Amino acid sequence: MRYQKILVVDDEENIRYMLKLALEDAGYEVELAQNGPEALEKLKDSVFECVICDIRMPEMNGLEVLREIQGIRPDLTVIVMSAFGTLDTAIEAMKLGAYDYVSKPFKQDEILLTLKKAEERERLRKENLLLRKEVEKKYSFDNIIGKSTKMQEVFRRIEKIADYKSTVLITGESGTGKELVAKAIHYSGSRRNYPFIAVNCGAIPGDLLESELFGHVKGAFTGAVASKKGLFTEADKGTIFLDEIGDLPLNLQVKLLRVLQEGEIRRVGDTRTLQVDVRVIAATAKDLLEEVKKGNFREDLYYRLNVVPFYLPSLRERREDIPLLVWHFLKKYSAETGKEIKDITPEAMNALVDHEWKGNVRELENIIERAVVMSEEEMITTEYLPEGLVKKAYDITLKIPESRISIKTTVKEIVEIAEKELIARALAKTANNRTRAAELLEISHRALMYKLKEYNM
Repeated sequence: MRYQKILVVDDEENIRYMLKLALEDAGYEVELAQNGPEALEKLKDSVFECVICDIRMPEMNGLEVLREIQGIRPDLTVIVMSAFGTLDTAIEAMKLGAYDYVSKPFKQDEILLTLKKAEERERLRKENLLLRKEVEKKYSFDNIIGKSTKMQEVFRRIEKIADYKSTVLITGESGTGKELVAKAIHYSGSRRNYPFIAVNCGAIPGDLLESELFGHVKGAFTGAVASKKGLFTEADKGTIFLDEIGDLPLNLQVKLLRVLQEGEIRRVGDTRTLQVDVRVIAATAKDLLEEVKKGNFREDLYYRLNVVPFYLPSLRERREDIPLLVWHFLKKYSAETGKEIKDITPEAMNALVDHEWKGNVRELENIIERAVVMSEEEMITTEYLPEGLVKKAYDITLKIPESRISIKTTVKEIVEIAEKELIARALAKTANNRTRAAELLEISHRALMYKLKEYNM
């Protein structure tokens, strides 16, 4: 977005008119006020998107004007300026709600750059408000949040196969939400009124897992003082979710294959078989085909499981979903803690979007829960995010090999690497909207199209 109308408040006439000329040349509509009371009157009569206000003025100083503005228009962007500025004054102004602080004398470009940053912040703020509404309606499916193309495809596939008994294999990194997808399939389909049983194949020792899955009869082994139903029996007519299926021991893989082929189980120590009607949904973070090659997983079982494959993208592959997820978790943990977290700063949101998320959605949820618990305000700022997650804007690491000596070729390669990274980042943030991406990159749409072709992106 771009501000249309700006109010400049300063008791020095030359500063007022210098700013008016510079801002009008940049395309803004500008009104002037020579003191605080006049500025407040103008704010009552007209709608401004931004106020640039001096600190040192007679009658009413800039901080007093700022306090009054917060009472009238708390959402209004205010930039304060002073020739007598100190760090304490700047901090006080920011605490009172000023967006930024500029020391006099300043160059015209400095004011214009500050305005541009403020406009981007306001655009993100409005986008965040829109995202909050979107989270509650459009982009959710049984607590799975996502507007990215990849997640919309997941939602479509869930709807297609929910009513069928076909076996499903969900793959993806740890923390991507595999159990949520399994539950969505179950509760969206015809088996929704019957049990959904989840079991982590890697969390139960192998010697106990067979009894846990298939049950046992009394006296089947030491300690089996009574017969026990297995989880497959408990899940009859419903769904069993076998998480970390890649950790299932080979001897139990044979038994699972029989369930899938024949629809029957045999309890430990029993001579009879029992019929079960269970839909099997399996999940793994491992590459099962690679495990087949290594001899750790049966090939015939792999193909029996992989009837309907689901791949869940990592959070790094769907960064455009991060703001939606942030608002979802903010709402969830605000309700749980009884806090009223109403917003998140653009700086904090950008830090979350740029993070690598090796722990995926689970890691993001944990960080938002922590931020809500630790927050003492109604807004989440970078202060409440882990230190390693927040990178300073100037943190650019560059390592040039010792063998390189030519400035021309090296700089060309550095520029190419940087441009590719920044273009990819802008496209991810805008869901591949090239017009918006060009705006973020501060280049023309034509220049972006040329670079996409040049870099084969």
